[in-house]
Amino acid sequence: MNHSDYHMLDILAEEMNMRKAAERLFVSQPALSQRLQSIEKEWQKSLFIRSKKGLTLTPAGEMIVNMAREMIKKEEAVREQILALDTKVYGTLKIACASIVGQNWLPKVLKDFVETNAHARISLMTGWSSEILQAVYNGDVHIGIIRGTPDWKGPKLHLFQDQLYLVDKEIKRVEDLHLTNRPFIQFKSDSTYYQEIQEWWGRQFQISPRQNIVVDQIETCKQMALNGIGYAILPSITLTGNEDVFCTPLHTEDHTLKRDTWLIGYQAAFELPQVEAFIESVKKYLSV
Repeated sequence: MNHSDYHMLDILAEEMNMRKAAERLFVSQPALSQRLQSIEKEWQKSLFIRSKKGLTLTPAGEMIVNMAREMIKKEEAVREQILALDTKVYGTLKIACASIVGQNWLPKVLKDFVETNAHARISLMTGWSSEILQAVYNGDVHIGIIRGTPDWKGPKLHLFQDQLYLVDKEIKRVEDLHLTNRPFIQFKSDSTYYQEIQEWWGRQFQISPRQNIVVDQIETCKQMALNGIGYAILPSITLTGNEDVFCTPLHTEDHTLKRDTWLIGYQAAFELPQVEAFIESVKKYLSV
C-alpha cells in the first residue's frame, strides 16, 4: 500500500459510498472498486461490506483504515518538518476553535495571517470546547482555541476576557429578573458557562426562572432575545453595541462575570513556522 491507497481508504471510510468516494477521488467507480478489491486481496480480508445502502466497515477494515489514517498523519508531520526548513512559511495551519470565537473574533486574525503568509494554508474546525480539546490531544490539529479555564499542562496563551450581559428588550435591571414571566433563553454549551450562570442565579435569587427555552446555538439565542421573545445572558464577544436592547453587565458581590478564551497546543506545534506566524497575527489583536 502507498499514500494514494491510504488516502483512498480514508475517503471511503468517510463517505461509506462508492459513488461519492469516486467523485471525491476523481476516478471512475469501477476503477475504485478494482483498486479496493486488489487491496482486499493483498490483506486476504474484506474491508467493506457492500449493500444497496452503501458500505459498512468490517472489523479488519476498521483496523486497516485506522492504520491508513495514522500513516497519513505521519507523512503530513514529516512534510511539515521538511517545509519548516525553508525560510518562508509553508505548510498547513490546523486550528480547532470554539464556535463562538470562530464566528466573532478569529476571522480578522486569519485575514492578517493570510495576507502576511501567502504560501501557508489553513485547515479550520469549529465546535464545542470539549471537541477542541480532544482534537488537540489526538494531534488532529496544531492548536486549539477554547472557552473557559483549560485543564491543559502544555503551552497556552490567554487571548481575551469578555463580560457577560443580561440582554433583553424590556428588563433594564438584574433585580427585576425574579419578577418577570418572560422566558429565560439559554444555549447549549459543554463549557463551564452553564454552571457559572446557574451559580450566579442561585446567589441572586431564591427561585428558578419561571420559563426556560433552550436552543442549540448561541446565535439563535441572541436573535430570539433581540426579537423580544425573552431574555438571555450573552458574552460581549457576541454583541456589537448597536443592538436595540438593554445590555446590563452581570456582577456578584466581589467581581463581574467574565469569560476567558485561551489558545493551547503542544510545544512541538508551537515551534512550527506556520503556528509561530499565526501567533504573531494573534498578538496584534490581543487587546482589540
